[in-house]
Order: sequence, then structure tokens, then C-alpha cells
Amino acid sequence: MEPGPVHNMNDAEPIGTIVEVHGPVVLIRCEPLPPLRQALVTRDGSLNYTFEVYQHIDREHIRAITLENPAGLRRGIRVYDCGTPLSIPVSPSCLGRLLDAFGAPLDGGPSLPGDERRPIHAHPAPFYESTSASGILETGIKVIDLLSPFVRGGKTGLFGGAGVGKTVLIMEFMHAIVALHSGVSVFAGVGERIREGHELWHEMRDAGVMPNSLIVLGQMDESPGIRFRVGLSALTYAEYLRDTLKTEVLFLMDNVFRFAQAGSEISGLLGRIPATVGYQPTLMSEVAELEDRIISTKAGALTSVQAVYVPADDMTDPAVNAILGHLDSMVILSRSQAAKGIYPAVDPLQSTTSLMDRHILGDRHYTVAEGVREHLARYRELEDVIAMLGIQELSEHDRLIVVRARKLQRYLTQPFYVTAEHAGLKGVSVPLEETLSDCEGFLKGEFDSKSEEECYMRGAMGRPRP
Repeated sequence: MEPGPVHNMNDAEPIGTIVEVHGPVVLIRCEPLPPLRQALVTRDGSLNYTFEVYQHIDREHIRAITLENPAGLRRGIRVYDCGTPLSIPVSPSCLGRLLDAFGAPLDGGPSLPGDERRPIHAHPAPFYESTSASGILETGIKVIDLLSPFVRGGKTGLFGGAGVGKTVLIMEFMHAIVALHSGVSVFAGVGERIREGHELWHEMRDAGVMPNSLIVLGQMDESPGIRFRVGLSALTYAEYLRDTLKTEVLFLMDNVFRFAQAGSEISGLLGRIPATVGYQPTLMSEVAELEDRIISTKAGALTSVQAVYVPADDMTDPAVNAILGHLDSMVILSRSQAAKGIYPAVDPLQSTTSLMDRHILGDRHYTVAEGVREHLARYRELEDVIAMLGIQELSEHDRLIVVRARKLQRYLTQPFYVTAEHAGLKGVSVPLEETLSDCEGFLKGEFDSKSEEECYMRGAMGRPRP
């Protein structure tokens, strides 16, 4: 039996009937009781429905979540047991495709061959096969590689609101993995708006990164069960590509907070008593179930970049804290940076990484990064004084720091490949070595004669402007 949008009812065993329907939650009388997380299916006329078992109520009744739009469900419909948890078709031909949480095409292309299927629920790779996250995964993006480098095989959280360039940055990461590391990317759209998913698909095709990428979408108008499980479906594809292609795999997820929200919605529908701030009592274990599977093995590295929405800019929110505990790096996108025209709008003082250690980065990288942070931090301290009294009231030493910090701030901007068509600037990728050399030059005063405009939206200082 192949769970999914189209089901062969002849291959499934009848198990019971629907007794009650409460939106996406259905109460089913069945004999025998199927195990938790089992996939059940039914059909009413031309409509197909898939359920996932969530609760055993008594000896004859279970509660399940509908994974499709529940419109059309009614009491008395026969339910059939798939015999397995929800599984998806996996194949090397999945690259370049736009799929839903069942592995069915959304791009109008042919269905994936069903010769091999994997359940979306799986255990993390065993310890003896896993490898620890170590080293830098270069992206060619100056501000990231210098101040908040990605951990190869690690997890990075990208915190930002709407309109600060979060999606563009994610697309550039995908381009970097393809161009610099000959790897592949898997994008999980959790609760994506249909407009966002449509734009992402077209922009990735226009940018030329789609042939080595896979998009799995669970859209905002779909059942909370889909929004809750689409991340696991996409992660299953990422694990498959890691194990079969034995290469760098970049797993991007937008938005992890919507995953937690979908779990909260399901928890409320099932009648569980809410915990802190109204979240589900199982929040920590649900986030861990997803995050702990993002792991590198001897076969290949699985690196994750996850967009995280921060409600009301409150970093102490329980959902944000649950996610933070699993991350190696944290990149904060600032609206104030975007307002100044600083793109990517990364806040260099709030963004952190577990790699920011002299023994891991080496003396040179660590010293340069600290020097850049010190200059930018001192400039931020003096901004109010400059606004009220003017830069001339500062000491000569502070004036020099401010001038260099402003040039560094503009140097850390960069035109992207994925925005070249719209921005009119050719994208650039800057190796870490060149970024370090340039920043050393700024700190030593080698570029004091350069204007701020000459430092803005360019690659390395030794190269011509794009």
C-alpha cells in the first residue's frame, strides 16, 4: 500500500468506521486498534483522505488527524489500514522537483517512481555511523564567513521578520552549496504562503539552482497535520540524498516556528491541556524529534539552515528556546540594518556561533573577527553622541574607529547571484582568505583613503566592482 494523494483501496485492510468528525480530528471505531503513527486511508466518491493515528481512546476508539482538507468527511465512512506509517517515494530523480508532503508533484511533472519508499518517521543515525559537526562550511558571503561561520554538518538558525531578506539569503546559501561544494539542497516550506512558494520556485529556476535542489511544500491553507509533518518528509529526502549521493546536503527549513505552531494546533484539537504560554506540553520532544535527525554521517555531511520567527521579538519565548537549544550558530537579521541599505541585513554584534573559538578558527581568523566586532561595537556606542553633537566632538582615536567601522559596515555588504537580475549587480562570492585580508587592511588603515561608496556592495577590495 502506498499512502499518498491517490490510494489503491484494494491493497488495504478494512479496519473500522468514522464515528465523529471535529474538523481535521476524526474519531474512528476500529478492531483491532492500529499502532500510533499508523497511516489510515479512506475514500468518499472521488475524494481520498489519509489519516495519522495520534491517540488510543479506549479498546475500540482512536483519534486520528486528517492530512488533507477534511471537507467532505462524514460519519459512517469505512476506514482502511495501510499497514505502515506514512511513507514517501524516494529517487535520485527528486532533484529539480517541487513536491508536497506525500512526495506527489506540485510542478506539473511526472510522479516519482515508487520503487523505493521511506517512512517519514525514523530514528537518528546511530552513534557509530554519525560524525560530529566540525570545521567551517564556506558560503562566500563575507559577513557570515567572518563573524558567524556555518558549522559543517551543524545547524544554523536564521532569525528575521518579514522583508529583511531572509528568503534571499536562504536562496544564496543554496547557490553557494551548489557552486562551491558541488552539493545539493533540500528546502522545506512549512506553512508557506502560496505566493511565497510560487515566487521561491520561479526565482530558484531563474537563478539556475533548481537542478540541484528539491522543494517540499506544506502550504499555509493545508491541514495542521501536513504542516506538522512536511518537515519530516523533507528531512527524509535530505537523509536519502546524503546516504545515496554521499555529498554535501544543505537542508533549509522555513519556518521552524510554524512547525511548533502546527504542533500546538494539533495538541489543542486533541484536547491536551496547554503548557507554558499556551504551547503544547510535548513541545520540547517534538522539536527534538525533528532536530536530532539532522546529523552528518560517514556517508556525507548534512548541514541545516533554519529560519525562525521570533514572536514579538521575545527571544525567551518557549518555542524559540526549544529550537535554540539545538543550534550551533545563530544569525540575526536586523530591520535597522536593512533600513540603512546594509544587505545582507545581518546584525554582526548579535549573531553568534559555537565556532568562535581561537583553537577552531585559528589565531588569524579569530583576531580579525574580534577586531571587526570591537570597531562595530564602539561605533554603535557612539552613534547617539554623533547624532547629537557631531563626529567632530569625538576624540581623534574614536573618530578613526568610527570612520573605519563605517567602511567595514559597508564592506560587509554584498551583491547576490540570486538577485542579479533584479538588482542589476552581478553576484560575487568572496573566499574567506580574501575577506580576512581585506578586514586586516581596514583595521590597519590601509583603506583609509577609500570612500565609503567604494567599499559598498562589492566583492574583495582587490577586485573590480561588479
